[in-house]
Amino acid sequence: MERAMLQLEGVVAGYGPTTVLDGLQLQVRAGERLAMLGRNGVGKTTVLRAVMGLVPLRAGRILFEGQDLAGMAPHRRAALGLGYVPQTRDIFPSLTVEENLVAGLKRRPLQALDEAYALFPRLAERRRNGGGQLSGGEQQMLSVARALLGQPNLLLLDEPLEGLAPLIRQELLAVFRRMSEQTGIPVVIVEQQIDEVLGYAQQAVVLDHGTVVHQDTAAGLRADNEALDRWLGMAVQ
Repeated sequence: MERAMLQLEGVVAGYGPTTVLDGLQLQVRAGERLAMLGRNGVGKTTVLRAVMGLVPLRAGRILFEGQDLAGMAPHRRAALGLGYVPQTRDIFPSLTVEENLVAGLKRRPLQALDEAYALFPRLAERRRNGGGQLSGGEQQMLSVARALLGQPNLLLLDEPLEGLAPLIRQELLAVFRRMSEQTGIPVVIVEQQIDEVLGYAQQAVVLDHGTVVHQDTAAGLRADNEALDRWLGMAVQ
């Protein structure tokens, strides 16, 4: 079995007086595509933010490649190899696609942009367009491509399909699948499009009240109508 790259052990975290994550246990293994599912407000985004150091840890441990992240600033976690694409995408609308990508290079040479264009040919076609001129799907591609240029060892995606038309969602997931196959980078993806994300992921966890309440292969959960209905209020057709 592959080693665990990311481990959350008894994690308690939240905002102000509110506890959102309550004793969360989670592992992400090398090369794994993990879907993190759950109803709204159960703590999925908070998990990603806690891993990145954007939410204070009240108890428990977060280990990345064996290193305890306690007290480590977000930029240091990113330097260790954690890539994070937030729900807001956070591209620079006034910069061109290429200028946005250059911002993700860190100390890498400009030639590294070819890696992004190879994975996302649409961005190569739009390289001179402003970030604000892109469609929602193209903005998501840009945000992911910029994160990948930082050469992360693990990628965290927060609802990358939100607000996109079905055909664009399918196109984007196809790009993510190609990305996973070509780079081998493990991915944790938080998403509300249950059927589509379970078709992309290999493993799945379901959160409720800030803890993992169900865990299975993605295919197993997709076929388990009882679990889908109980924890997510739906059954995939």
